[in-house]
Amino acid sequence: MLRIRALAVATALAGVVLTAAPAVSAPAPAPADEPSIAAALTVAPADPAAAVTAAPPALLRAYQRDLGLSPQAAARRLAREARAAAVQGALARTLGDRWAGAWVDGPDATLVVATTDASAARAVTAHGGRATVVRHGLAALDGAKRRLDAAGSAAAPGATPLWYVDVRTNSVVVRSTDAARTETFLRDSGVDRALVRVERAATVPRPLADLRGGDAYYIDDAARCSIGFPVTQNGQPGFVSAGHCGQPGSNATSDGGGSIGTFQGSTFPGNDYSWVAAGPDWTAQPQVNDYAGGAVTVSGSQEQPVGGSVCRSGSTTGWHCGTVQELNATVNYAEGTVYGLTRTTVCAEPGDSGGSFISGSQAQGVTSGGSGDCTSGGETFFQPVNPILSTYGLTLATG
Repeated sequence: MLRIRALAVATALAGVVLTAAPAVSAPAPAPADEPSIAAALTVAPADPAAAVTAAPPALLRAYQRDLGLSPQAAARRLAREARAAAVQGALARTLGDRWAGAWVDGPDATLVVATTDASAARAVTAHGGRATVVRHGLAALDGAKRRLDAAGSAAAPGATPLWYVDVRTNSVVVRSTDAARTETFLRDSGVDRALVRVERAATVPRPLADLRGGDAYYIDDAARCSIGFPVTQNGQPGFVSAGHCGQPGSNATSDGGGSIGTFQGSTFPGNDYSWVAAGPDWTAQPQVNDYAGGAVTVSGSQEQPVGGSVCRSGSTTGWHCGTVQELNATVNYAEGTVYGLTRTTVCAEPGDSGGSFISGSQAQGVTSGGSGDCTSGGETFFQPVNPILSTYGLTLATG
C-alpha cells in the first residue's frame, strides 16, 4: 500500500520537475506528518497544451522577447509555475511555523521548499521534492520586516532605499547607500540584527509616472495647459502641446507638483505647437484621458476628413466631442496669425490649451484656441499633430 502511494505521488510530481537537493541528507525514517506533506505535494500536473491555448499571444511574445523562451517553452514554464504555486500554498498550510518560503529555480521552474524542520525537509525530498533546511521561519522574517516598516513610516530613511524578505537567503535584505547611517537605522528600529543582511545599493528606486493626453501640466508655476500627445525622441519621453503654453527652456510640472521636464521647442504665432522633453521618471503612454475613469488608446495619426467626428480632452472641461468643419484655416489671434489650423464644433475653455484632439484611436492635433465655452457652446481650433511630429523629429506613442 505504501509503495503504491509513493508511486502515485512521484507520478503527480513529474510535471513540475522537482529534484532532490544536496542541502538535505538522505531520507531518514518517515516523520509523523509525512502523509500530510505527501498530500500537499500531490497536485494534479498542469497541462502545457492547455497553457498554450489559455495564454494570450501577447504574453507568449513577451516571454520570447524578454526571457528567450519559445512559445512551447513558455507554455511549459507557465504550466509548471501554476502547479508550483498550488504546491507552495498547500505546503505553507501544512508546515505552519516551520514554513520558510519557496521559490522556483532555473528554466524548468523547479520548486524549492525552505523549512526550519529537517524531518519535514526529508519528507519533501522523499516524495520527489527539492528542499533546504534554514534557520529562520518565514513568520520571523516577516515580523522583522514589519518592524522596519514601522520604523520607517514616519520618515523613510534616505540611506536605506529598499528592504524586503529574501526567502532564497533566509534573511531580510536591506539595501544601503550609507553603511553607518543604515546601521543606526537598524539599531533604532529594534530589529533582530541576526535576521538582516545589508547590501550595497547600486541604484536607488524612483517613482515612475505616466504622460497621458489631456492631463494637466503647469508652466513655470504660473499657468496651466493640457498635454497633447505623449511622444518620444530617440527614446526620450515627452509630449506635444500648444506653442502659446510655453517657450523653450520653460519648466513643466505635473498636477501633483513634480517636475516633468522643459520645453525643447515652441512656435507661436505662425504655428501653435511645442514639445516638452520629460525626465527618465516618466513614461510616454499611448493614451488620452477620457475623463470618465478610463483612457482611449492611440494607435496612429491618420487625418480625419471634413465632417468627421472628433473629440477633445482637456484639464479644464474634460472630454467633449463635435465634428471637423474645415482644414487648413488661418486664425488671426490678438498675438498674431496662425496658419494651418483645423476648425471644429467642439467647445473648450482656458486651461484646455494644448490638449488632445482624437478621432476614434487616431491622434488629430493639439488644442490651440477658439470662442465660446462649454456652457453656451462654441468652436475650437487645433494644430494638426503630424506637422509637429515632423518638425521636431518625434515619434507618437501608440499602442
